[in-house]
Amino acid sequence: MLRIRIITALIIFLTTLAVVFLTPPWLFRLLVALLLLTGCWEFRRLADLAPSSGWALLLMQTAILLLMLYFWPVVMPGVIYLLMAGCLCWLLMFIRLLQYKDGERPDGNFRKLGFLSALAAITFCWISLSWLRDRPDGEFIVFLLLLVIWASDVGAYFSGRQFGRRKLAPVISPNKTWEGVYGGIVLALAAVFLFANYIAGLSLPIAALVIMTIVTTLTSVGGDLFISIHKRAVQLKDTGRIFPGHGGVLDRYDSLLAGAPFFALAFGIFAQ
Repeated sequence: MLRIRIITALIIFLTTLAVVFLTPPWLFRLLVALLLLTGCWEFRRLADLAPSSGWALLLMQTAILLLMLYFWPVVMPGVIYLLMAGCLCWLLMFIRLLQYKDGERPDGNFRKLGFLSALAAITFCWISLSWLRDRPDGEFIVFLLLLVIWASDVGAYFSGRQFGRRKLAPVISPNKTWEGVYGGIVLALAAVFLFANYIAGLSLPIAALVIMTIVTTLTSVGGDLFISIHKRAVQLKDTGRIFPGHGGVLDRYDSLLAGAPFFALAFGIFAQ
């Protein structure tokens, strides 16, 4: 099982690098849309939707992304307002983390909120990644976002195992600790400074890098927990099986869903 996980992780990493660095912006937008639509299809199970509602969710999300793809040149100039809307949606969705109770089971309200949350999470993640990729040195900016999330995950894992004492969300994810979050921030900051200044040569202000990293790390943790409450409610271990040993798209990219809009907004405000 470990061998399969390692091989799958390596394939995911290399494929991600190829999509970020070797594709033109229009193809990047299309490929990200296809990946996120797969995640949207997985979300129907997380939201405990009936088959008809699941298809309605997928068709509605497909229509939104197709319209965005077609009208992207028109949408892009005002994208900062969409990023603000995306961050506001996530702040509202994070309230559900505070309201979650152990043993919660899906009801009508859970399904409605799940349907709307899926549309918001997928749409604003796509907008954020597409806009970042269109920036000067956009491929490096997108990779910087991914690096923040990857480094914070690694830092949280090891610092949590070594120093973890205070539980972050014991009901939702018992293994997460505040010490893990702090360790994730520290490693993410170190990785970001190294990559931005010495590898990519990005001329970004130090204050901007710090703000972008901390905000993205914290919100990516929230995105992880947000998917976790749905998995707990519907009693699913994984959101899908597309990645052997790793689960589905939402298992691998849950942190990115929430982290991307906040990173993009912080970049638009502080780093441009």
